[in-house]
Amino acid sequence: MSKFIDTLKALYASAAPVPFIQSFDKKEIMLPMSDGVRLKTQIWIPKSNVNIEEKNEIFPVIFTRTCYAHQEEEMNIRAEGLCQRGYAFILQWCRGCAGSEGLWEPNIHERQDGLDTLSWICRQPFAGEIGYWGDSYLAMAGWCMADAVPDKVKSMYLGVFGTDRYTSMYKDGLFRQDLFTSWAMDNAGVDIRADYLESCRFRPQILVDRKLWSTNLPWYREWIMNTDRNSEYWSGGGIWKMMREIPQKTRIPIFIREGWYDHHLGSAVETFQRLSAENRSKCVFEIGPWRHDYSVNLEHQPTDRLENDSVQSPLEWFEYTLKGRGTCNPGVRMYVIGADRWIHLDNLQPSLKNIRFHFSGKKQRGAFTSYALISDIDIGRYRAEQCTRISYIYDPNNPVWSHGAESLFKTREEIGSLSQPTCSYRDDVISFVSEPLEKDIITVGVIHVRLYVSSDAEDTAFSCKLMEEFEDGDTVNVRGTITTLAYRNDSPVRITYISSSIVEINMDFWPIAWRFCKRSKLRIDISSSDFPQYAIHTNYPGIWSVQEKSRKAEQSLYFGEEYDSVMDFPILLEE
Repeated sequence: MSKFIDTLKALYASAAPVPFIQSFDKKEIMLPMSDGVRLKTQIWIPKSNVNIEEKNEIFPVIFTRTCYAHQEEEMNIRAEGLCQRGYAFILQWCRGCAGSEGLWEPNIHERQDGLDTLSWICRQPFAGEIGYWGDSYLAMAGWCMADAVPDKVKSMYLGVFGTDRYTSMYKDGLFRQDLFTSWAMDNAGVDIRADYLESCRFRPQILVDRKLWSTNLPWYREWIMNTDRNSEYWSGGGIWKMMREIPQKTRIPIFIREGWYDHHLGSAVETFQRLSAENRSKCVFEIGPWRHDYSVNLEHQPTDRLENDSVQSPLEWFEYTLKGRGTCNPGVRMYVIGADRWIHLDNLQPSLKNIRFHFSGKKQRGAFTSYALISDIDIGRYRAEQCTRISYIYDPNNPVWSHGAESLFKTREEIGSLSQPTCSYRDDVISFVSEPLEKDIITVGVIHVRLYVSSDAEDTAFSCKLMEEFEDGDTVNVRGTITTLAYRNDSPVRITYISSSIVEINMDFWPIAWRFCKRSKLRIDISSSDFPQYAIHTNYPGIWSVQEKSRKAEQSLYFGEEYDSVMDFPILLEE
């Protein structure tokens, strides 16, 4: 923590504009909300060096709400840095947190409490134009009221969060356990000492709060029971339907900051795309190589131009939107991993050329077992392939462990693009490898995989990981994804699978901007688990959180003839 604080102080010390105010007043009040509950609210107001006797001097205000008590020192540094640059800063602690009254219930009260507080801020004699700034849960506290803020609120700067909660929490019925089980344990309002991995493996998971954690978390049980996107919980009249609809109703400019290896990226992409065309033309969507905390974990890659400044960027945004200084370039700004450079696009779906790679049952020569991944360019060199079947046994009691991933949280050392094991390093991991690339290629956007599969279970999972194998043999992960037979092809509701039948499954990776080097190979690993990034599939049908047992399953992949399993690879630039 001390290293983080030292870095934060250094960022403010070097940021522009340079400080021009040296002192400020700080006070703390218990601000009553519309229902009478009082929230601890801290206010920092600059003391102007120009005319200290002038009364009712007006300052632009930056507002933040948080539930995390450990952020107190960080917020004090932020307050000082902002006051030195002529901003008032207001920090409010959410209900039941760090001295605020009321019961801590994640997400429930944030909209009304935020709007109540903004109404109060607008009435203060020192308050000029207002901006909101927050990352993660603090960004949620901004998004949840973005469509209803008073006219004085001119912009928001919101990082590492998206408003589509189902996308953040589930992938085709599989729960993002490393993120949300660990978050529930850390934010339960009581001290939970149970082992984390034991908690993830606990069955039935619906009882883990009462049986293993010795507490009662009805909100966690709602998360793990509602696996259908179309369920009343996600699509009815509650908070998550409201959150999903807020972007299209929002009219103020928003700077959305994300990371290629942040667990909210998929939801943030959907959030940006739901902004109205008019408002999107005023917004910025920046995606860097970051994890959730804006740190970087990219092995075997140049990283000289990261420009990761979590202080300078918001300062420039608020100088522009609250003070009318500087310039803004709306659109999508993204970092290309491997090329170590930034590009600017008008939208997230530029015109792209597509390259198709075909999965093959033909074995590759080499020290480790792998199969061919054949591009459209090379397909003419291969004779038409007869139907080939590759099978493996998936045992839920021996899952494939997450190593190099985009939606981990607790297991933070495994987040990012990391060196990977050799091809087919387990019997239940099937590797496919391409020929060396003839030139550098840059992919931007969503990579799509279509597979033909079967299982002797009534429901199961299939995972997919894309990697780059460099000329020196080192291999790093690019993207990963997973699906289930019950929610295959992005079904919003559970569908029936008949055991041993061959079905088509389509899987999209989260978007990426990545340069694949000349003479590198593409590698795809197919398996059936990715734990603890995703909950372990038991190979039984039904809601995962109520299941008490698991079974082994024989999984099969099909290629050739009518089973043309492929990967579609969008290419932005060829060098």
